[in-house]
Amino acid sequence: MSKLKAWVSAARLRTLPLSISGIVTAGAAAKESNLFSASIFGLALVTTLGFQILSNFANDYGDGVKGTDNHERVGPMRAMQSGLLTAKDLKRGMVITSIITLIIACLLIFIAFEGKNILHSTVFFVLGIAAIVAAITYTVGKTAYGYRALGDVFVFLFFGLLGVLGCYFLFAKNLDSFILLPAIVIGLLSTAVLNLNNMRDRLADANANKTTLAVLLGGTKVKNYHYALIMSAFVCALVYFLLKGATWVEYLPMLAFLPLFVHLKKVKENTSPPLLDPELKKVALSTFLFSVLFFVSAWI
Repeated sequence: MSKLKAWVSAARLRTLPLSISGIVTAGAAAKESNLFSASIFGLALVTTLGFQILSNFANDYGDGVKGTDNHERVGPMRAMQSGLLTAKDLKRGMVITSIITLIIACLLIFIAFEGKNILHSTVFFVLGIAAIVAAITYTVGKTAYGYRALGDVFVFLFFGLLGVLGCYFLFAKNLDSFILLPAIVIGLLSTAVLNLNNMRDRLADANANKTTLAVLLGGTKVKNYHYALIMSAFVCALVYFLLKGATWVEYLPMLAFLPLFVHLKKVKENTSPPLLDPELKKVALSTFLFSVLFFVSAWI
């Protein structure tokens, strides 16, 4: 495998649709409020992709250094684990990705606030720094929160609340209460993706001393937690459309839950965690489908 292909592999392209689901959802809400801006939307997408790629590089590096990526790991071989990229390569990649992403984020902030609102610009700049720190420290460092069963909390906050509410604020310059429920939906479904990943790796993580919520809960309770995440997301989405008095077209995003209900049946029947690997793509793409249908319905 060439060096370029190794970097593409480390970027984990299959994780990118999930990362932009919050931005697409915020864009849909902005369109419904007649506040949509193509430049803000485009820059927000690129910024979020940068954060996700940075997180993937850091995850590869952190798990590789700690020895979590070993022969027991399920799923695609990591770049550092396979020897395609060294720890030095990944550290350099993290620095370069952080700088590029921060520059794009600054451009996004400048365009959104037209260089006028210093307070809002400062707040979003600090949030951008916080996102970079969170992306790196998920698995990197002695206090990596991904090893302390806190990954679910950070995913819910950054993928859901911050991703959707923060992006919508860039469009609207204020927050409407109606956008909170869609933000919670994306946050819960994104957390379900992480939880499913941790369910798959539960036994290997326990052996590698990586404490995730799945490791703490155990095989039965973590399934109940997974059911609660997806069903809560379904209820929040349904309540949102009911309160909104939506037309039938606006209910299109609810179709994304159909494959998720099938997925829950497979999780219930599962007796071997490694066999959950194919389900990861289904949950991630269903989350992305919800956001895309939300976006499409806003333009119809």
